[in-house]
Amino acid sequence: MAMSTGQRGSLQNEPNVTPMIDVLLVLLIIFMIVVPLSRKAIDVQLPDPTPTNTPPPKNNDQIVLEVHPGGQLAINKQPLIVGQLATKLHEVYDQRPDKIIFVKGDSAVKFQDVIQVMDIARGSGVKVIGVPPKASGQ
Repeated sequence: MAMSTGQRGSLQNEPNVTPMIDVLLVLLIIFMIVVPLSRKAIDVQLPDPTPTNTPPPKNNDQIVLEVHPGGQLAINKQPLIVGQLATKLHEVYDQRPDKIIFVKGDSAVKFQDVIQVMDIARGSGVKVIGVPPKASGQ
């Protein structure tokens, strides 16, 4: 702070603002340089705006287990009974890396029978059990 004497001989305190302005200008320059450098970009892969309308490839590896009334089952349209299910599923899933099965239950079958079949499938090594939604025509 600078002091100056007035005409009457009294002292006046005047703040010296030049060093504060210098510091503020240096900080302003630093922030002007640092802010654009600190922006982060995210790599985004957007889909093609004009996609080709190709149907998805049919995956014939899917296993569909159908539950019919009277304890009758079918794995990919091949009929079998409940007693043969565990051995058949072990044959199918022991060599497969993906352990996914789809279970379709007939509308005349009790829910308990479908749950029993799903439990047998889970015990045979199936990891994911899919249940398709009921079609509107059924």
